[in-house]
Order: sequence, then C-alpha cells, then structure tokens
Amino acid sequence: MKLLRFLTVFCTTLLMASLAHAQGAQDFSKVEIKANKITDKFYTLDGQGGTIGVLIGPDGVFMVDTQFAPLSDKIAAAIKQLTAQPIKFVVNTHVHGDHTGGDENFGKMGATIIAREELRFRLAHPAPLANGQPGVPTAAVGLPKQTYRDQLTMFMNAEEIQLIAVPRAHTDGDTMIYFPGMDIIMTGDFYRAIQYPNVDRANGGSLQGLIDGLGMVIGRAGPNTKIIPGHGPIVDRNAVVAHRDMAITVRDRVAALIKQGKTEDEVVAAKVTADLDAKVQQPGTTGERFVRQAYADLQATR
Repeated sequence: MKLLRFLTVFCTTLLMASLAHAQGAQDFSKVEIKANKITDKFYTLDGQGGTIGVLIGPDGVFMVDTQFAPLSDKIAAAIKQLTAQPIKFVVNTHVHGDHTGGDENFGKMGATIIAREELRFRLAHPAPLANGQPGVPTAAVGLPKQTYRDQLTMFMNAEEIQLIAVPRAHTDGDTMIYFPGMDIIMTGDFYRAIQYPNVDRANGGSLQGLIDGLGMVIGRAGPNTKIIPGHGPIVDRNAVVAHRDMAITVRDRVAALIKQGKTEDEVVAAKVTADLDAKVQQPGTTGERFVRQAYADLQATR
C-alpha cells in the first residue's frame, strides 16, 4: 500500500513537472510584433496571442490587451515606433494570459489598467490551470486600478471610447470596445474569426451569453464597421452574423440530442458540426471542444 502511494505521488509529481516545463519552454525570442495601420491614429499589433489595439494621439496611448509577459518590451518598442507619447491606459477584454500576461509590465511602465469588476477578481483569484495546479495571482501592480460594471465611456485623442460589458460570454469578465467615431469594434475572444466559439465555463462563460454577445456586436455594427476579433482577420458585420447563426445551429442540434437522452460522447459521435466545418477557418479539434462545452452548458441549465 505504501509502495503504491509512493508510486502514485511520484508519477503525479513527474507529470506536473513535465506540464510545468512544457508551459515554461515556450520560446518568445523569435516572435516579432507587426503593426497594422487601420486609421491614421489606430493600429493593431500582431505578435503571439490575442490581437492588440492601439489608439495614439496627443493625449497618450490607449491600448487594448497586452499579450504574453515576455513580449512586453517588444510591444512597447513597436508602439514607440508609432508615437513618442506614453501608454496611459490598458483595457483587458478578458482574463486569459494571451490577453493579460503583460499587465504587470505595463503597470510598472505607468499605465492604468481598466477592466470589468469580474475580471479584476479573476486576475487576483485565478482558476486552477488545465493541469490542476493553482493559478498564479497577478501582482498588485498589474491589477486593474479602475473597474466598471455595465458601460464606461472615455474620451481620448479626440475619440469616444465605449467599454461595454458582455455578461458571461467567453468568460464572465468580457468587454467589447467600441470606437464610434472610427467605426471600429474590438471583441476579445467572445468573437473569434477563426475556429469554433470557446465557452470557458471554468471562468464563468456561458453559451447563451456568448450568443447574446455576438448579437450585441451585430446590433452596433453597420455595413462598414471594422470588427476586430480576439484572433483572426478583421471582418464585417456579415461574418459575425454567420458566426452567431452557426453557434445557434450547434446549440439547437446538441439540445435536441440531449432531449433524446444522448450522452456527451454520443453527441460528439453524432458529428453535429460536420456540415459546418467548411465554413469555419481552422476548425480542427475546436468543433468537438465546442460541442462538449455546449453539452455541459445545456445540461447545467436544464
């Protein structure tokens, strides 16, 4: 019995060490930050992780998301190529590390971080990692200094900036950023122009909330609105409509199978996304992931 317990602990320790090493082994040294001009004062930055938005002007820099911490110096250098003004504000679209990983570094640079109340709580009290290890809380310097609930409106560089809460969608702390004067919307990951939707239930996300959030984007967007997703290319309103309709189709198909008494594995085996894959960029394994998330969410809300 003691030998079995020892072997169990030993193997578990090896597994955790292996997972930790795999996470820590990610090489950011070759990542380059590419700036894409959207307007004379608004750029997106591509590196590794979620898309960053940058509004520049005489009032300073307003920045959306920060990607991974090891990229902060490269991101700051890329912004300095656009403007000599300091980074004044950073808003986080949601909690995941490929969008918030650099918060501590940009906080140390003097930026004020803004987010939903729920997101601040998640950063300070993170959910366990996928491998079961405890999440690492964000240091105080990287926590949002200003939070909001439903909507926060700012004015900077002669532009109105609306931070709009998207309740319980990809996570429970999602924010949509709308620049009405430039006709630009940034969504974070509750809308992705690639892959199937991702409902992070461990961080408070919900399927219906995600569908409702897509409806919020559709409701604000006009025919010429540039919609910048958390991942993937810039799209128009029609692409978000198609994505929302696809999510509803999957939800309804999964719900019908649940009503028939099917198990989660049986629902996956039914391949309810097979005829949709061709319409989704990089469907990969995310189709099955979304089906499982939809099953879990629908079961929990029955």
